[in-house]
Amino acid sequence: MTHVFHRAPGHQYPKAVKGDGVYIEDAEGRRYLDAGGAAVSCLGHSNQSVNDAIKQQVDRISFAHSGFFTNEPMEELADFLIERAPGRLDKVYFVSGGSEAVEAALKLARQYFIEKGQTKRTRFISRRQSYHGNTLGALAAGGNEWRREPYAPLLMPVSLIAPCYAYRGKNSGESDFDFGQRVANELEAEILNLGPETVCAFICEPVVGATLGAVPSVEGYFKRIREICDQYGVLLILDEVMCGMGRTGTLFAHEQEEITADIMVTAKGLGAGYQPIGAMLVSDEVFDAVLNGSGFFQHGHTYLGHPVACAASLAVQRYVEDNQLLQNVMKRGEEIQTELRRLMGQHPNVGDIRGRGLFIGMEFVSDRETKTAFDPAKKLNKKIKAAAMAEGLMCYPMGGTIDGQKGDHLLLAPPFIIEEKHVDEITTKLEKAILNALGSI
Repeated sequence: MTHVFHRAPGHQYPKAVKGDGVYIEDAEGRRYLDAGGAAVSCLGHSNQSVNDAIKQQVDRISFAHSGFFTNEPMEELADFLIERAPGRLDKVYFVSGGSEAVEAALKLARQYFIEKGQTKRTRFISRRQSYHGNTLGALAAGGNEWRREPYAPLLMPVSLIAPCYAYRGKNSGESDFDFGQRVANELEAEILNLGPETVCAFICEPVVGATLGAVPSVEGYFKRIREICDQYGVLLILDEVMCGMGRTGTLFAHEQEEITADIMVTAKGLGAGYQPIGAMLVSDEVFDAVLNGSGFFQHGHTYLGHPVACAASLAVQRYVEDNQLLQNVMKRGEEIQTELRRLMGQHPNVGDIRGRGLFIGMEFVSDRETKTAFDPAKKLNKKIKAAAMAEGLMCYPMGGTIDGQKGDHLLLAPPFIIEEKHVDEITTKLEKAILNALGSI
C-alpha cells in the first residue's frame, strides 16, 4: 500500500534504489539499461563529478531567493550557455523544468510586444502533434490531442499548422525540399488569416520528441520558417526541452538548421536529472525591450536560479564538453540506427526508423505499404514498454502518433556515455521486446 499519488495509481512500480552508469537497479536487484527515460539522463547515473559539485554547493549555500540575490553557479552557468549559444541569444532565465520554461517564453513574448506598444499581438501558432509541456499555457501551445482533450475548455486559443512529418505528410513525387517549403508556408497562411498585427510567436520543436517520435525537419524547412517570422515581425520560439543540450549531436539542436531563435527553451539534458532545472534563453533584442521599457519581467517562481540546481547543471555541461561526449552522441547514434535497420528495417510492422544523434524513433504500422496504423485498442505501445522492461531495457513508447488516437512509436534516448557494448544490448533487447509485443496482439 502506498500513499504516493503515482501517475498511474493502479500500476505497481518497481522501486529504483541505485544508479550505476547507464543502468538503474531496483529493490529486487534487477538492472535496467536506461535508454529512454524521457531524454533526461544524458550522463547516466551517479556521475562522481556532478555528485561532488552538488555536495560542495550545499555546503556553501543551498538556497537564496532570486528576488534578493544572484548566486555564483547561476552566473557561471549563464555565461557557459551564452558563450556557446548561436545567434543573438544573450540572456538566460533559469526555472525548474521544461513546462515552466515554456510558460515563461509565452509570457515574455506577450510582454515583449506590450513593451513595443503592439498590444494587439496576443495569438500564438504551433504545430499539430507537438508537445510543449503540461501546464495550462504550455499545453495550449502544443498539439498533443490526447493530453489536451480533458482540459480543452481551459486552454487559450492557439492555431495549429502541419508538422514537418515527411513520413506521412510528403506527397507522391514531391521532393523533401518542396514538401518542407509547402508545410512551412502554412505558417504564413495562418499569420495572414489571423492578421499579422495579432500574432506574437510561432513555437515548435527543432526535432519533434514525445508526440511524433524523434522527427527531424527536412532541409530548408526552418530557414523558410525564419524568413516568414522575420517578414511579419513574429517571434520564433524554439522548444529544445527534449532535443537540446547535445541530444541530437550539437549542444543546441537548431544549430543544425543554421538559424537562430528569438527565444529558446531547454531542460531535461541541461541538468541530466541530477537536479530539476530548465532555462529560457533570450535574444538581446527581446531582453532590451524589457530592460528599456518597464524594466521588469512580470513573471516568476520561487526556485528561479536555484544554486544547487545550477551547480549540478554546470558540472553536467562541463563534463559533456571536457569528455567530448557530443562526438560519441553522433557515433553511437549512427550505430544504433544502422543496427536497428539491419535487425528490423524490413520487418512488416516497422514503418520508419528516424532521428538525429542519440534521439531515435521507430514508428509501427500494421501494413508497411499503406502505412496503416494498428488499432489503438491493441495498445501496442504499452505492450512494447512492458516487454522492454521485462528484458531490462527502458525505452519511451507512445501512442497517438498520427492524430492523438491512432499510431504507435517509441523513442530511444540513451545516455551520451554509452559504449559499443551498450549499442548491442539496446538493439538486441529492443528487438526481442518488439517481437514479443507484436506477437501478443
